Amino acid sequence: MALLFLQHFGQCIRLLLVSLPLLSLSNPIHSQSLQQSGELLQATVQQYCIACHNDTLQSGNLSFQTTDFTQIIEHGDTPERLLAQLRSGRMPPAGMPRPDSKTYASLVDWLETEIDSLAAASPNPGRTDTFHRLNRSEYANAVRDLLSLEVNIEGLLPADDIDAYGFDNMTNVLNVSPALMESYLSAARKTARLAVGEAPLGPIAESYNTPILLSQTDRMSEDLPFGSRGGIAAQHYFPADGNYDLTITLHRNYVNYVRGLGSQHELEVRLDGKLVQTFNFGGEEPDVLQAPASYAGNQFGDSEWEEYMLFADSNLRVRFSATAGPHVVGVSFVRKFTEPEGVLQPPQSVFAAAVNEMRDGDAAVEQIELTGPYESTRAMDTPSRRAVFICQPSIDSVRAQEACAYDILASLAQRAYRRPVDEAEVNMLMVFYQAGLSDGNFDSGIQLALERLLISPDFLFRIERDPANVEPGSDYELTGIELASRLSFFLWSSIPDAELLNAASTGTLQNPQILEQQTRRMLADPRSKALVQNFASQWLYLRNLPSLVPDAVEFPEFDENLRDAFRQESELFFESLIRENRSVLDLLGNGYTYMNERLAKHYGVPNVYGSHFRRIYLDGEIAEQRGGILGQGSLLTATSYANRTSPVLRGKWVLTNILGTPPPAPPPDVADLPESGSDGQPANIRDRMLQHRADPACSGCHAPMDPLGLALENYDAIGRWRITGEAGLPIDASGQLPNGSQFYGLQGLRGLLLERSDEFIGTVTEKLLAYAMGRPPEYFDKPTIRSIVRNAALENHSWSSIIVGIVQSAPFRKRRSES
Repeated sequence: MALLFLQHFGQCIRLLLVSLPLLSLSNPIHSQSLQQSGELLQATVQQYCIACHNDTLQSGNLSFQTTDFTQIIEHGDTPERLLAQLRSGRMPPAGMPRPDSKTYASLVDWLETEIDSLAAASPNPGRTDTFHRLNRSEYANAVRDLLSLEVNIEGLLPADDIDAYGFDNMTNVLNVSPALMESYLSAARKTARLAVGEAPLGPIAESYNTPILLSQTDRMSEDLPFGSRGGIAAQHYFPADGNYDLTITLHRNYVNYVRGLGSQHELEVRLDGKLVQTFNFGGEEPDVLQAPASYAGNQFGDSEWEEYMLFADSNLRVRFSATAGPHVVGVSFVRKFTEPEGVLQPPQSVFAAAVNEMRDGDAAVEQIELTGPYESTRAMDTPSRRAVFICQPSIDSVRAQEACAYDILASLAQRAYRRPVDEAEVNMLMVFYQAGLSDGNFDSGIQLALERLLISPDFLFRIERDPANVEPGSDYELTGIELASRLSFFLWSSIPDAELLNAASTGTLQNPQILEQQTRRMLADPRSKALVQNFASQWLYLRNLPSLVPDAVEFPEFDENLRDAFRQESELFFESLIRENRSVLDLLGNGYTYMNERLAKHYGVPNVYGSHFRRIYLDGEIAEQRGGILGQGSLLTATSYANRTSPVLRGKWVLTNILGTPPPAPPPDVADLPESGSDGQPANIRDRMLQHRADPACSGCHAPMDPLGLALENYDAIGRWRITGEAGLPIDASGQLPNGSQFYGLQGLRGLLLERSDEFIGTVTEKLLAYAMGRPPEYFDKPTIRSIVRNAALENHSWSSIIVGIVQSAPFRKRRSES
């Protein structure tokens, strides 16, 4: 119904535009001309729109029968909704009379100027929730920066919900349940024990797995040695000094026959790069009756051979000593620089991947399991202990221990609570310190107090309280401490550092120049990679990649190496834009991307070798196919179905995340896409969608959306370039929007989006502002967003100019009190 309202209302406005005098932004808008425009708008609505939008029909749940359009300020978000429709040219619908482009531009200029003028006279920074819970990623980063401890957050806390705007740091989805509080209690207990270095009561086992479709023919990690193949590098936190057992399990087929035993293999175990143990196995099949190749488990060989094939990895275990703290455990094969003779075989997939024992292929690591500690002692020197124990008291002096404990807890509390703490708050932690003392053990007291700190609301929540004497419904400046937390969780998804807290405590952070300096300093810090991992990964759908399962029959080439390469390409590309302070428009294409050999092969780029990623400058045909985020496999795969492309999903993503005009949700009884052409013959996706759009109930939404997605039809469901689609029919990547704009393929779509660059930059700014504030954008934020975009134009719309503009904006620095 909301779409119907916009269609009818937009049609009325466009008919009005034919008679509107052209306005120029170079001259001020006078009150008389505004009044006349409002009266003309009122008359046109009465003439063209009232038939549907009246008190009786209320189409779109809206009636204009008693609306006075000479007073725009009184109509809430309606002017902004009209402005968005006018700017995109989506209304009137295709086939209806439309004003010329000059008229569109004139009315957009007038309406935008009027809205922004009213907003400047009466700004509204909006109101954030008083309590803003840290999401899972923020919790992990806060623990890292507070305690110098990387925790396995997926094993400690459940995933957070994602709001309708696409982010998991929004207050409206960060609820608290009894089950979640139990998880926080458990997480605090485990984290405090690791930080202090308490030896566990008994050995603990932790496993690291590799998927069956992860090809192990090349070096798998920068943490593994050159000349290695396959295996795994596990970042493991050893809880105490002691001995640990490592057990290695090799890949098997579906009936547990170890793969690759037809040839010899050399498997190395390393701790922080230092060789611990070398295993040699394979190539020792007993000279007895064997099952035919690929029939193992269906036809049995001699018992001696069966035992060899089933238990060849049973002795791949080693015990070694390790100190407490983070270490890299590497398991990898020594690579053989030879190629097998015979016909090159395609990758095994589907049935073959499960059944074939691949006797003459490469062995692969399926799992490593670390168990321990055995014969352990309490950790005495780890990064987390150095972060916690800023003093070491004499064990003979109770007073010295209490004084040191007070200093430790005061320091931790100030950093954890992101503000100065008073004596009463530290004394509360000291109560837990006293309760935790066992046999006079100083560390045990600190551990229990740390558990209490990690479940404190002041740590788990960002709290913004209205000042005591502020008028209800009035705007006020955030304190320096509140501003510091907003800034650090925006850029780092973590707590402020000492320099930022010092600027907040001294009152200098609210100075615009100091605020900009701190923002640029924090953007240059490695912790700003949180913008890639949390903002970009959700905006660009990178977080969806692990859950995607392309059809193995349709796409046997897809493997876990390609999935990971998709993610790394997009993350490295986005990070380079931030680090090099490039223009936001470069996201659509700037002449380079990042590839390794696996991804280059998928894209058809020659002369790229090795598993490591490097910047590849694009030219010629490849530049046309792969420039920018719209040509990257991550997004193209995330906006496809398992067995085919989806122009609807791709077009919807462009509308929502590039142009900022998301389509409404489809009706519940929408018909499925036809399986064939109208004549029953095989048809490509374009023809089948044209049949679907023949229904008037569908055409209104699909007309502005489908052409955007069809422009990307040269990419299949795993982002591979193609020139034919379904049924071997040639692909037509042309598109035409309802306003008459025509384009072809990715290059044409990119050109169209660059022509509407203000909409794209405005959408990026809106997304960033919502992410920074932790609340969905409201209509009263739109003038602020446009102001940021205009000011950023002076710096070529660089990422830093957008981010600094957000940080210095009224919604970020101010808050409206509760009315």
